[in-house]
Amino acid sequence: MIRSAAHRCRRLLGRITRDLRGVTLVEFGFVAPVLCVLIMGIFDMAHTQYTNSLVNGAMQKAGRDLTLETAGSNQANIDAQVRDQVMQVVPSNATVTFEKLSHYDFSDIGEAEEFTDDNADGVCNNNEVFVDSNGNGQWDANRGRTGIGGARDAVLYTAVVTYPRLFPVNTLIGLPDTVTLRASTVLRNQPYDEQDRSNDTGNCP
Repeated sequence: MIRSAAHRCRRLLGRITRDLRGVTLVEFGFVAPVLCVLIMGIFDMAHTQYTNSLVNGAMQKAGRDLTLETAGSNQANIDAQVRDQVMQVVPSNATVTFEKLSHYDFSDIGEAEEFTDDNADGVCNNNEVFVDSNGNGQWDANRGRTGIGGARDAVLYTAVVTYPRLFPVNTLIGLPDTVTLRASTVLRNQPYDEQDRSNDTGNCP
């Protein structure tokens, strides 16, 4: 009796080990999560690259428009045109902000305000004199003046686009839940007037 039961168990186990029905479903269960993450990651990356290209293209067009003498009164419209183009490809709750910094020359872009480093410590302090290039009354690591400036000024025009990711890859592979893109263009205003090169000075704290 015991020998017969053991024989039946061996036969049953043999049939189970040889039965391949449903194996594809099991294998797919292992592969599916990785495949889904890969597909979503590709779509997320492609959308980000496309949006970045669109923003850069819009900024190049806006930069050309800002060089005109009439740009001072048309800044809001130029910004709105860039924002409208971007909003066509990003979620409706995306934010688009703009930054315009004017400089006397291209070589000034990204440079700190000059100061007399009396104590040679590389820091603007101890009442040292600095050139207040942007006119805000304090020493700055970026000498750009807010706005598009005047005639002949070099302008760094930047757009910052922030939006939530379209695909939930952030929860699966630890990416930020928002995408932030920055696009900049550099332009020089038309020489419709003499360039104002006057500067005040101040004292470092």
